[in-house]
Formats: sequence, C-alpha cells, structure tokens
Amino acid sequence: MTLGGRRAWRYRRAMSRSELHRVLPDPNHRALAWPLHKAEASRAIEAQGQSQLPPHTLMQRAGAAVARLALAVAPHASRVWIAAGPGNNGGDGLEAALHLQATGRRVEVSLLGDPQRLPHDAAASLARARAAGVSITETLPTGNEGHDLHLDALLGLGSSRAPQARLADAIAVLNRSATPVLSIDLPTGLDADTGSVLDETGQACVRARHTLALLTLKPGLFTAQGRDHAGTVWFDDLGVASPHPRDATLPSSRQIATLSPARRHADHKGSYGDVLVLGGAEGMVGAAWLCARAALASGAGRVYLSPLDGHASSVDPLMPELMWRDAAARGAMDWSALTLACGCGGGEAVRDMLP
Repeated sequence: MTLGGRRAWRYRRAMSRSELHRVLPDPNHRALAWPLHKAEASRAIEAQGQSQLPPHTLMQRAGAAVARLALAVAPHASRVWIAAGPGNNGGDGLEAALHLQATGRRVEVSLLGDPQRLPHDAAASLARARAAGVSITETLPTGNEGHDLHLDALLGLGSSRAPQARLADAIAVLNRSATPVLSIDLPTGLDADTGSVLDETGQACVRARHTLALLTLKPGLFTAQGRDHAGTVWFDDLGVASPHPRDATLPSSRQIATLSPARRHADHKGSYGDVLVLGGAEGMVGAAWLCARAALASGAGRVYLSPLDGHASSVDPLMPELMWRDAAARGAMDWSALTLACGCGGGEAVRDMLP
C-alpha cells in the first residue's frame, strides 16, 4: 500500500462514524420518510446546533462529511478543485480541502471572496487550510489542469438572487467541464425552498453529479429544476438532532407502494371505481389517451374515454382495456358514481357536455 493509500485508508476509518445516507435514488427502498426543511427552518436548526457545540464544530463536521463523500464517489481522484464562495458554504469547502489533502490528494481552492470579510467560522477554516498547506488562490482554472473532481462550495442557503460576476464565472467553469461536480448543501444558484433556478436564463446554476445536503434536506432538491441540477442526493445531519417541525415530507418507497395496496383475489374491476376522461379536442386526442392510461395504471377499475374529436380512434392498441364512449353512450352513464377527468381546454365544447 502506498503512503497516500495508507493515509486515505486511515482517514476513511477515522470518519466512518459519520452518518451519511443516500436519499435519491433510493438504494434500499427505505421504510422511513425524510423530513424536509425550508431555508428559514434550516437556519434555525443550524443556530441551535451551533449553540450546543463548541465553536467551529459544525463547519469542521461539514468539511469532514464532504471529504468522506468525495472519497466515496471519486476514490481514484488525485486532483481536486474547490470553488469556494464568500460565506459559510465556502468555509465548508475549505474544511473539506484540508481533509482531502491529508489523504494525499492534490487540492486547489479558488476563493471567490475577500478573505478579510469571511464569516467567523469560515475565516477559522481558511486559517486551518492555509496552515495545512492547501493551495488557495483567487483565480479560476482554465480547464486544462486535469482535475478529477470539482467541489461546488460557492453559495448555500444564502442564495436569494442569481449569482453574478465571478460567482457566475465559476459556475460556468463547473458546468463547462466534463469533470464530475459534488455540490455542498445545494447546487449554487438553486432556490432551497422551491427548486427553481434563480437565474432567469437558467445558466447560472451548477449542474452537479452529486449533492450532499447538510443538517437538513431542502425541498428544492426534489422539486422543479432541483432534480435536474442536484444529481444523486446525499444527506448528513452532522450529528444534530432537532425537534423543529418539518415543512414537508419526502415519502419513502414503501409508503408510495402502499398507495396501491394488494388486491384480493375475489375482487374485479368494478371493485375499484370508475373514471370518465372527457377531453381531447381535434388534433389533441393524445392527451386524453395518456390521461386514461394514467388513470388505469394508478388503480382505477374501469376507465372510459370520451374524446371531443368525433373522428378519434375508438381503440387504444397499447391498452385495449380502455373503454371508448361516444356522446350518446356518455349521456346514458350514471355520472354520480364516477370520477370525471376533464380537459378544460375544450372550453365551450366541454361545458356544454357537463351535466
């Protein structure tokens, strides 16, 4: 075993007590749901953790967690570039830098902020990284450095507007390169609560291969553009347990499965309700067919389709069990005993058909 390999082994062993979980894709069909906390609640949990722990502890734990995940997802990476922002997210990146360097990796940090104006914890991490001999500059890489892994430590919960100037330049470097990106807490440029990209053009937001959420899981990682930008989502609570009420819940695979419970052998299609799909104007019948298929796949017993386009096909070759109804047959149905899925784009045509 080489010296660098021995260092990495010792380091992984030292950090093995940390609780790191892969959230999505769900590898083990977990039974428990994940609590989600918006930015305001996440800040409150962070403040609570800081009040209960010695100074700088949370940031040091965050940096160690990031380094451990980096070693797991890119075990053969020898050169790592870290884009560090002007806040605590940058401090997490600096902590990760000194840990990765301790395993024999060649680490380079681009600090995109005034060192004299860093938050207290981030300033302490900068001093620790410098003391460990980490290469820290203010310049961005050109793309020819041969990095094996990039860390996005630009902005976290502090993001409320689109990144600009040098932060936007760093995002462009991260997105332009084929090197995999690990984002810390959130992909920079993503709204933590909504999952929307803060930049209207959609360009100033990091597209990560992996994202490590720290302390809390944010709803934005699982909604809107968040799923496209976050990649594989990981979570580490940094050892801080909080009774703070959740803002939302990410259901478990098993919970989702219970939405379609096992059916009894003696049941038949009439046991599970009827759905009538009314819609599909001329040239747009496909939407009505897709809706009917979805109703059947979701567990409805009998699904009827009544398109507005009188020339539409009466048979779906992919799902012949869907039942077509023309205007006369539709009028003879007992609407009080079914669920109606209505394509309101039909306007007057749809309104005239509704009882």
